[in-house]
Amino acid sequence: MRDGCEVTLKYPSVCRKKVLRSLVSRNGHSFMDTYGHELSCFLLMHHVDADSFILGMLEFSPCTDHQTEKYNVCETEILQIMELTEELSTTLENFRNLTNSSWQGCSRNNVLKTTVFPILYSFLFLLGLILNGLAVWVFFSIPSRSHFIIYLKNIVVADVLMTLTFPFKILSDSNMASVGLRIFVCRVSSVVFYLTMYISILFFGFISIDRCRKTLNPFVGTSSRRLANRKLLSAAIWVSLLALSLPNMILSSKEPKSDQFSCSSLKTELGLKWHEVVNHICQIIFWGTLVAVVVCYTLITKELFNSFARTRILNTAAQSQQRKKKVRVNVFLVLAVFFICFVPFHFARVPYTLSQTREHRFDCQQKLVFFQVKESTLWLSSLNSLLDPLIYFFLCTSFRDTLFKILRVSPGRCRALQFSTDTPAVSNQMENRPSQI
Repeated sequence: MRDGCEVTLKYPSVCRKKVLRSLVSRNGHSFMDTYGHELSCFLLMHHVDADSFILGMLEFSPCTDHQTEKYNVCETEILQIMELTEELSTTLENFRNLTNSSWQGCSRNNVLKTTVFPILYSFLFLLGLILNGLAVWVFFSIPSRSHFIIYLKNIVVADVLMTLTFPFKILSDSNMASVGLRIFVCRVSSVVFYLTMYISILFFGFISIDRCRKTLNPFVGTSSRRLANRKLLSAAIWVSLLALSLPNMILSSKEPKSDQFSCSSLKTELGLKWHEVVNHICQIIFWGTLVAVVVCYTLITKELFNSFARTRILNTAAQSQQRKKKVRVNVFLVLAVFFICFVPFHFARVPYTLSQTREHRFDCQQKLVFFQVKESTLWLSSLNSLLDPLIYFFLCTSFRDTLFKILRVSPGRCRALQFSTDTPAVSNQMENRPSQI
């Protein structure tokens, strides 16, 4: 069933006026005023063309008196139409009751959407605004002298932008937003949310590759040319993903047909196809990045454990076990963020997108289930904006040291929270570098 169940009547306006005038019940209300919506839905569900239906009513019986033009409605015909509408009224009244009960069972405006998620997103917004605001303050004090810092700064910007989209979603989901604001959420805010999410995913992939390269080749330095190239790469990532997302804004140009509308109903036919293409591209980005992260951190862990084995003579058993534990914590932290925040959503997004772009293949109950699963996993993805500052703290020495200076806290007080996974052979040389994992 299409949103609003509206059909367009293309027969001549003169004929339409005469038909509407003829469809009058005894209480003075037109049949179309009373059952217009149900009739439209009924015709759509039974694949009946609206024009054929109306013209069929006009030709219900032969008109012999006073017919002066093709679409004239004579007195005899009006009586026949009135008899037909009485029978049709009963059918459509039953249809109205059926669709109303079905719609209530399929409505997205349940407690989960209007209450639970707004509360959860409010928590993310308030805490995320504080943590990401602090992260911005810290990173503005750190010069971009390593690939790691450049990538982290991009993630910080993406997290801040994502956090700023939460209030719009809160208002929209809680039904406190106007129609115009809900349209803005569909066309702009949601697109920005997904844009920033995949930017974060990509840069975490780059960080994993950079850390792996530094671990396997610790004596390779960072030149100014390489730093410039990483900045150009960062700009290219933003421009590319923005270009990929922009059509989703432009092609959501349809006006809503009622106050109750879905974001997919605002998309043109081309917009639905583009949305499906972008979903496939984003799936490739995520799963490709996840494979890179898992492979890189597996290699990092293996190399560091081998390094501990080579230097076990210089370290006591307790020291060796402690360093191995720190390595496991750091590796687990990054992988846990990916698997908890992003993997469930990318499993849920495929069927949900199909229910949007190929809605005729799914009934309303299936669409509702896909929507609720998608929204639940989407909140987990949003949780990433809150967890990223914790990753900065545990994995970036420069961030941690600068934060201690800003807060005027002695690093010695938080020594238990400071983890380093540098190989022992090069730990002294890496000590003063701007970034460590």
